[in-house]
Amino acid sequence: MMTNGRRPYKSERKTARAYRPAAVILSLFLCLFPILPPLFSAPPSRLLHCKHNPVLPLKIAFTGDILLDRGVRKAIDSLGLDRLFTTAVDSLLNSCQVVVGNLECPATEIRQPNYKRFIFRGDPIQLDVLRRHGFTHLNLANNHSIDQGRRGLEDTWQNIRRAGMTPVGAGRDQQQAAAPVMLDSLPRPVFLLASLRLSLENFSYLPWKPSVSQEPLDTLLDRITALRRQQPEAFIIVTLHWGHEHSLTPNPIQRQEAHRIIDAGANLIIGHHTHTLQPSETYHGRQIFYSLGNFIFDPTREKNRRAAVVTVELNNDKAPVIRQHLIHINNCTPSLVDHFDESQ
Repeated sequence: MMTNGRRPYKSERKTARAYRPAAVILSLFLCLFPILPPLFSAPPSRLLHCKHNPVLPLKIAFTGDILLDRGVRKAIDSLGLDRLFTTAVDSLLNSCQVVVGNLECPATEIRQPNYKRFIFRGDPIQLDVLRRHGFTHLNLANNHSIDQGRRGLEDTWQNIRRAGMTPVGAGRDQQQAAAPVMLDSLPRPVFLLASLRLSLENFSYLPWKPSVSQEPLDTLLDRITALRRQQPEAFIIVTLHWGHEHSLTPNPIQRQEAHRIIDAGANLIIGHHTHTLQPSETYHGRQIFYSLGNFIFDPTREKNRRAAVVTVELNNDKAPVIRQHLIHINNCTPSLVDHFDESQ
């Protein structure tokens, strides 16, 4: 080292040597922890790790469609989103360590509407309310997450994370969008895979760009098979956005696909999109819920008001306990019921 054309004094050489380790440590820190993470940076397996007693069962809840626009927006403006959660529904959701809902709209301030028939957009601030009422994961693998374009999808993904929840079924590319998400590791590993089984309206399938999980069925089956091989003890849940809107029964193609998904290694299938509650099926001892219907929504017909929440309890050495809780929706508000009024 030279200083202004002269050799450094002995004291200067000691000072330089003293700062050298600190410089190395600082360089390593900056390499390992970049200051500004990119959009769609890979999330941890769960942003909200369950802190339940491993002796007690892990309880997971799945709801149907959550809309934050149209008639629901009017209800929120009038009452507030908190008022759309009844005490009984709150109690059910709060009894679970994991709550997964299908977010049926982008939640973003970005306004770049896609050219399609129904275009939705929710306010990001409402995501904090969903988190407050127990939601931990929101599915984006549906036909409305792209209503405000790819930038709106990216922003929704980030907004969900900022609200303390984990987005599922979307990513910076198809590979990340389709990747399994670990819900918890106790009492056994639990994984969730999300897939949109429909064509998107005026939205090209570009797997190298930000997108929702929309991979071909064979690729999904290979992913499930590989996960089962790597995690033989895991409980694998697949959530599918599929079927014909407003139909009360699944179509034959859905049944065929569901059976193949179970055969590939899935333990449970949860469906939505039809805005109706459809029958469930037990295939090779594993349950298939073809459609849970709506949850927070603005239905105008009775068949669209009937829905369900499904809960799953997992213990160390017992068979999973899976229950369907009936829901009836009035004024955008889901309420637990024992049965449906057939006179309506």
